[in-house]
Amino acid sequence: MSQFQFGVNLSFAVKRWPEPEAWARIVREVLNLHIVQFTFDLLDPWWPDDERCALAGQIKAVAAYWDIRIHSAFVGLASYTYNGLLHPEPALRRVALEWWQRAVQTAASLGATAVGGPLGGMSCQQVSDPSTKQRVRNELVQHVHQIAHWAADAGLQAVLIEPTPLTREIPHTVEDALHFLDEIGSSAVPIHYVLDVGHALYRPLYGLDASLNTWLTSLGEHIGLFHLQNTDFQSDSHWGWPHEQGKFDVSAFTQQLSERKLDNRPIFLEVFYPFELSDAQVLENIASSVKHCLRSFG
Repeated sequence: MSQFQFGVNLSFAVKRWPEPEAWARIVREVLNLHIVQFTFDLLDPWWPDDERCALAGQIKAVAAYWDIRIHSAFVGLASYTYNGLLHPEPALRRVALEWWQRAVQTAASLGATAVGGPLGGMSCQQVSDPSTKQRVRNELVQHVHQIAHWAADAGLQAVLIEPTPLTREIPHTVEDALHFLDEIGSSAVPIHYVLDVGHALYRPLYGLDASLNTWLTSLGEHIGLFHLQNTDFQSDSHWGWPHEQGKFDVSAFTQQLSERKLDNRPIFLEVFYPFELSDAQVLENIASSVKHCLRSFG
């Protein structure tokens, strides 16, 4: 029997419905969902402590009022544009680590059980030097351990890492993901992967025969949750449904999860919209996207 937990990443609300009451009402009354993944695009961990903690407390209270569970807090578009924990400057890698410490604290304040996202990206110059690549990678392993310790101290249950289809990021392939876990070894809280279907099926990097089966079979026990998007397999599209170029088959995806007994992992729809798109169009599309997906999660 399927156990699908389907929710939405709050990316759709960025710059449009930042007020907790606004996105909560949409999640419950328009989308009829009970679980969300919070995005740090709505509450930046760098904000001053007083303002950050006050808003986190407000969000937690509003979510409770609307019977919404905040499963995890995740890196958004804003933070992802930076090199983060793989920045070429050591001092700025330390700054990125401080951001993660504050992200852990923020996630806990929201009542989330996990925190995560992509870890960062190396520069073109860094990847051209094998010794530099390895040194930064070794440091990244230690940084993940530090984040896991902070997460444990804050009462979180997991750190989530999202593989991306960029060769300058870690990890970016199935083999790299498995190797990275071996390098990390035991940690203060479990390290889980977030498998984004659009990332895993990115054909310009993984080839025309790119398949979710490879990721699901190899990483199954290490996958903590899934990101769902509509895509043409040629870009990291993050489209919803309908979309004239979108080709992702949600029904086939749910069948793959059921066959591998991965249907108990949370699945979050993650759709990004152009900022200039009208609010009405965004609301219409996120609602139709949720309905489209739910037809496969019966």
